[in-house]
Amino acid sequence: MELKSVAMEIPEASNIIIGQTHFIKTVEDLYEIMVGISPQVKFGIAFCEASGPCLIRVAGNDQNLQEVAIKNAQSLAAGHSFVILLKDAYPINFLNAIKQCPEVCNIYCATANPVQVIVAETEQGCGIVGVVDGFSPKGVESADDVKARKELLRKIGYKL
Repeated sequence: MELKSVAMEIPEASNIIIGQTHFIKTVEDLYEIMVGISPQVKFGIAFCEASGPCLIRVAGNDQNLQEVAIKNAQSLAAGHSFVILLKDAYPINFLNAIKQCPEVCNIYCATANPVQVIVAETEQGCGIVGVVDGFSPKGVESADDVKARKELLRKIGYKL
């Protein structure tokens, strides 16, 4: 077995959601979740089929995000994994619905940070072991940092 780190491409002003699923209809169900929650969201989905023809299944409403999702899925090459790239919305708006999707087994991350996916490769194929999301902490927040956090949440509409 070989472990490797695969850097994900995340276009500017976009977020990424990476997960694991188990069925071919996932790409259609995830599409319906995205448009059902937010009519303005722009997104691309790539799903790595793990049996049969083993194709990367694709959906979305933004051609560029679909192309980058495909590129990330090809880099991962991990069966039954999915990559969603989105902009004009935040992952927090979609995560519970994605988790409730009957095919979804796991969500590894949802972020705008740089992401490295740890992939194990065996003679059978590749699988996601985990992710490195962003950077290590540099300290503990101060009173000024708390104030800035609270102001940000109010500015973007997540708190009153």
